[in-house]
Amino acid sequence: MNNKPQHIVIIGAGLVGSMHANYLARRGYQVTVYEQLPDIRKEAIPAGRSINLALANRGIDALDRLGLMDQVNPLLIPMQGRMLHNEQGDLKFQSYGQKPEEVIYSVSRAGLVSLLRDAAEAKGVVFKFKSECVDIDFDNNKCTQRNMITEQTTVVSFDYLIGADGGGSQVRESMKGLHETEYTADILDHSYKELNIPAGSDGSFQMEKEALHIWPRNDFMLIGLPNPDATFTVTLFMPNEGSISFASVNDKVTLNQLFDEQFADVKALIPDLEDDYFNNPTGYLGTIRCNDWHYKNVVLSGDAAHAIVPFHGQGMNAGFEDCVAMEKALNKYNDDWDLAMPAFVESRMANSNAIADMALENYVEMRSSVNDPKFHLKKAIAFELEKRLPEYFIPRYSMVMFHLIPYATAFARGKIQFKILDSLVEGIDGIEQVDFERAERMVKQKLPRL
Repeated sequence: MNNKPQHIVIIGAGLVGSMHANYLARRGYQVTVYEQLPDIRKEAIPAGRSINLALANRGIDALDRLGLMDQVNPLLIPMQGRMLHNEQGDLKFQSYGQKPEEVIYSVSRAGLVSLLRDAAEAKGVVFKFKSECVDIDFDNNKCTQRNMITEQTTVVSFDYLIGADGGGSQVRESMKGLHETEYTADILDHSYKELNIPAGSDGSFQMEKEALHIWPRNDFMLIGLPNPDATFTVTLFMPNEGSISFASVNDKVTLNQLFDEQFADVKALIPDLEDDYFNNPTGYLGTIRCNDWHYKNVVLSGDAAHAIVPFHGQGMNAGFEDCVAMEKALNKYNDDWDLAMPAFVESRMANSNAIADMALENYVEMRSSVNDPKFHLKKAIAFELEKRLPEYFIPRYSMVMFHLIPYATAFARGKIQFKILDSLVEGIDGIEQVDFERAERMVKQKLPRL
């Protein structure tokens, strides 16, 4: 085949599939996108996926390269940091970064994916909804699509196919069926349930608007993200089994008891608590690690290749970074996909494994570590070291959220930084007791210049 394909088929019209469509159509490709779900621009889709997401620098970079940030900005609510709620209802604010621009943004999934689809259609991309991929013929570059309304099947020819069909990817399953990839799906023994805080009677936010709210309770937690309509999407994360778990909180009495004892300050703000809890689906949390994303003229991207748990707010950002990485590979190899796709995969594999590990670690941080005074002391010391040695020390969270430093680099440097901070807080209670001359020496000895 010609190494520059003409027709690209994308399976999955979610955030990553729709963004890939924009990049590829801009390069002059004919792009067709197939999606099982209805088009959210025209009809509501079933509940189950989180309705708002955290947009950080990597995602912003990908949108910026497409010239879309001016359109995206009205959808965003800046979150300056975490607002921690203890059992007594006391509040403690913890800043994400220390520079004015170091914020993350709450964004509506539906609003953002609709904008990406509109932009892609304006570039000539064709979307086909309610269409399921039921077979891929890797040898002959054909896939079979089943119309979920008429049940009719259609064989579609492609020059290259991108599987951007999420954590339950059919494209990945097809590759596995031919023994062309293996993957692990590590399901967390915790799950989640979405609840809702409506706007106040005057249409205003009922809690601090520019924060990600967390009720950390060691083995379980509640978080709340603001929406542009002054509501909050609230998510309860709990173990599947145990004394406080989805198995034990199974009737109105135990649900109200849980909220009265653990989340009393927010209970009054969730008028439909019982309806939300018992009618909204319980979502599972898992990590997909795939040992090969590429076979013949088919490549995986986004959650299909590397789904992660949501605790670092990086799932969408990592998927958007995939789109940029594919664009860079195509630029480097002049649209020779035989060379560009292996390079794309190689550039993302270690990084996707690193953010998967960091997302799992962040769950422990959010639900438990944030209650530890030493955690806050380490954060204060990390900020001070960043001020003193910005070319050597950037807190790991900041490297991930506010920079484009590769995830694998952030993960590796983070391990060294954690050891330095552990050493510095030994036997002290406050930042004024830190020997910063020693701290600076340690940083320069152990960390290469960024």
